[in-house]
Amino acid sequence: MRLFKKKVAPEISRTQALQYKPVKSGDITEMRLESGEVLIEYPMTLRPLAAAVAKRLGVTPTTRQTKKLQLDVLGTTVWDLLDGRRSVSQIIEIFAQTHRLENREAEVSVTRFIRELGRRGLLGLQ
Repeated sequence: MRLFKKKVAPEISRTQALQYKPVKSGDITEMRLESGEVLIEYPMTLRPLAAAVAKRLGVTPTTRQTKKLQLDVLGTTVWDLLDGRRSVSQIIEIFAQTHRLENREAEVSVTRFIRELGRRGLLGLQ
């Protein structure tokens, strides 16, 4: 008998995943640097264990903790395409055309980038 069940993410097909529309989080601030690249500032979330340790030590954060993420040229290109109207597949097509890449190569790059932004809480999918 198993005490804990492993959480299983719902299975969706590749074509369904590519139809989602990425939407930027409202908790972020973005700045355009002189180089044209984007600097994103977003709130840092403490993991439950770290929050519990901080609480036991009597440390209460008085200011909002933030992290910064500077995107390179390719990341900035994808970031600018995230408008909430374009699907992931449309973003991949535009990215491939802009940077003269094969569609499969662009798909791998863009989906990894979107997945990482989602993991950090910088965007969600509609």
